[in-house]
This record gives sequence, C-alpha cells and structure tokens, in this order.
Amino acid sequence: MTAIPKPSSLPQGFIPVMLTPFFENGDVDYDGLKTLTDFYIEAGAAGLFANCLSSEMFELSEDERIAVTQTVVDQVAGRVPVVATGTFGGPIAEQADFVKRIYQTGIQAVIVISGLVAAEDESDQVFLERAQELIALTEAIPLGFYECPVPYKRLINSDILAQLLKSGRIVYHKDTCLDDVEVARRLEVAKGYEFGLYDAYMVNAVSSLRAGAAGLSCIQGNIYPELVVWICKHFNDPEKQGEVQKVQQFFVDTMDIVHAAYPIIAKYSLQKRGFPISLFTRRDVGILTSDLTVRMDTLLGQVEQLQEELGIAGIFDKYLIK
Repeated sequence: MTAIPKPSSLPQGFIPVMLTPFFENGDVDYDGLKTLTDFYIEAGAAGLFANCLSSEMFELSEDERIAVTQTVVDQVAGRVPVVATGTFGGPIAEQADFVKRIYQTGIQAVIVISGLVAAEDESDQVFLERAQELIALTEAIPLGFYECPVPYKRLINSDILAQLLKSGRIVYHKDTCLDDVEVARRLEVAKGYEFGLYDAYMVNAVSSLRAGAAGLSCIQGNIYPELVVWICKHFNDPEKQGEVQKVQQFFVDTMDIVHAAYPIIAKYSLQKRGFPISLFTRRDVGILTSDLTVRMDTLLGQVEQLQEELGIAGIFDKYLIK
C-alpha cells in the first residue's frame, strides 16, 4: 500500500449520503454520477459519503462499489474529502481486505457498517473485540462508523465509542441513535480526538450541532440540500434564530414524506426541480404513488418559498432538463 497520512478530522458542515444514478436498463450512469458529484459540491457540501445505503450499496457488485467510489473521487479532484463504505459482511479478515482495496481509490476514510461487525444477538463486547480486530488489520487507514439500518441497526453507545477512539483512527461517525442526550454523551467522550459526529436525524439537527456535532449527514440532503447547508452555517447565528427555528420545524414536519419510497422519492424530487436523473432504483423500496408525488410537489413548493425567505440562491437552473 502507498503511504497513509495521519488521520485527521473531516470538515464541519453537510456531508451528503450520495445517490447512485442509473440508466433505465439498470446500469450505473457514471456520467450522471459525475454531474451529481458536482451538484452536491455546488450546493455547499463540505464532503461526500459515496457508496452508502442511499447509493444502494448492497445492490451494487463489488466492482461497482469500487468504480462508483473511484468516479466520485476522480470527479471531486481534491475539492472536498470523500468517505465510502468498506465493509459488507463475512469474516473480519475479509472485511479488512476490502477496506484496504477501497481506500486505494483515494478516499479520506473508510466507513464500517456497525451491523456487519457483529450479529444482532451478539453482545457489545463481541462487537468491540471484532471492531478492534478490524482496526488492527487495516494498518493506519482512517476509519468511520455508520449505524446503518441494514441489515439491522447496531448503535455504538458512548462507552464503546470511547474504547474505539483510543485507536486514534476513528475520524467519522454517522449517528442514527435519534437521541440528543446520547449524542451529547458521545461528543463528550470524543473530546480531544480528530473525530467528527455527523447526525442523520434531522429532528435533532440544531440540538446536535449546538452540542458540538461536526455536521449533518442525512437523506434530506438529496431533496433540499440548500436548507441543510444553511442550517449548518447558521444554527448558532444570534441574528437568525427565528429563521433557524422555522427551518428546524420544517425538518420535523417533513420527516415522513422524505422517507417514503426512498431513494426513489429523492430522485423524483431532484428531477422535479430540474436535475437530470432517472427514477430507476435497484432497491425494492415500494412504489412512488400518485399520492406521494402530490405530497412531494407540495413540499417542494414549500422549499422554494422558504429558500426565497432565507435569501438562498437557486442551484438548479444550470441543470434544468431541456
């Protein structure tokens, strides 16, 4: 392997969980992925999370996972850091091998799926021992953890996180505990480390940011990224607390619709706003019904109005489908 730089924390702000564009025949649309990569950056993303659940990583082949990640890294060309999932089950030694392989694409950190380190019926101690084994087998590669809901959601409590942080290698955590008190505990044990917690739960967006979270890493960024970027910048601005409260409430009010038939509904919302992306999705996530599209159309109207009130410039005009 090439020399591995010392782990360092990722930037503060919004790190989107990237979609994967497909052609209607199901093939990955790599040119579309390049355009989407630029779109996230132009929206204000501080980094990118490629090859994640929103990317339909479990429906990609091993070679596609590498190719998708490599495409993103090449298109980014150093503008922002990129992280990507690098564990997909099996013995820890096999997981470590793929961690090394995907790291060679040029990403800043490899993300470990917590639910693939230990089975649902196995203890936290088993999880910790295997996670430490994975860390030991992956040289000095910077790592992160992702409390992914698939195959099941294994939460990494603050006590376990404190043990993992001692390696000095954990730089990213995509948090899905949905508990602002536990988020605060995790941030407390992480003090002094090159580590960033990025909350996925937008109901707690402002509270997590105020507690010291590095940013947000949420599916809403695939529907209204401008608002996620805005809240990361202004959550603590004393002159904008009225607007902050209004945007936070909007996140709460729209939780249900953004999760319905996801990621199809996210691709629909981007398409509706003018971005050239197919609705094709490999994952079986249900049907995008006419009722859902009507509700999303209403939401997108609210997004446009809210952005006008906040003075957020549009980013979709250059992508408008001709």
